[in-house]
Amino acid sequence: MMRPIETKLRNARPRRVRVRPISGLSINKMIPNILTLLALCAGMTAIRFAINGKFEASVVAILIAGVLDGLDGRVARLLKASSSFGAQLDSLSDFICFGVAPGMLLYIWTMNSIGSFGWVVALLFAVCSALRLARFNTQLGIPDPPAYAYNFFTGVPAPAAAGVAVLPLCAAFEFGPDFFRSPYLCAVTTVSVAALMVSRVPTFSGKRFRVPADYVVPLLLGAAILAAFLTTAPWSTLLVIGLGYLASIPLSIRSFRHLRNAAEALRASVPKDGANRAEAPALRAVEPPKGAAG
Repeated sequence: MMRPIETKLRNARPRRVRVRPISGLSINKMIPNILTLLALCAGMTAIRFAINGKFEASVVAILIAGVLDGLDGRVARLLKASSSFGAQLDSLSDFICFGVAPGMLLYIWTMNSIGSFGWVVALLFAVCSALRLARFNTQLGIPDPPAYAYNFFTGVPAPAAAGVAVLPLCAAFEFGPDFFRSPYLCAVTTVSVAALMVSRVPTFSGKRFRVPADYVVPLLLGAAILAAFLTTAPWSTLLVIGLGYLASIPLSIRSFRHLRNAAEALRASVPKDGANRAEAPALRAVEPPKGAAG
């Protein structure tokens, strides 16, 4: 006579085993990291061009790295593929493309003629780039900055700093190397740009800039005209863009201070006893965070 437990085991139906699909990343999720790696390759290629004496090609490679660096973050947000891995990879790529490559290019182009001082300047540029990127990475986990700081970076971003640092080369390609290839001029320019990278100077971000509907067509027309100038007169156009960015820094400082003062005035107008609780959300929006923005 069978026991009740053995009877239940014999009459029990076998359970169906569900086969789960293999987890992985789609190609769309990998596109931002692919763009970052392409930017890294462009930065390394810029160093190779500089070693071989192809300085114009080296500048173009750094600019291509800058374009790819600007695309990868936007593509990641568009495809909802942002990740901590991508953020760290982007910072490592930025250090090579916009810290090491411009410093090596400027040293090989002219600053090697002043010996150890030129190498110290190139090292300083790379070190300041690394410090800026490290500071930016440590701010990824802090609360959102106040509303008035959304459209500002803290200091000059690494891609913009690399573009400004190579302006003497663009000027030399356009007007001749007699003056602009001076190692002392390049050293002063490089040190100044390195200081701006690690400074607390607010600079325009543009990441959250929205174009009004009435200005979409004029903006597209302006982009087409800019592309035409880049293909016909690239070095003078890059000079104008770089000098225009430098001219925007005093405007960004003034705009940031104006918005901060307005936010502080609004914060001071809220009663401390909390009687007017309707203004509490506005107060939280203007309170400065513990860390700096950007």
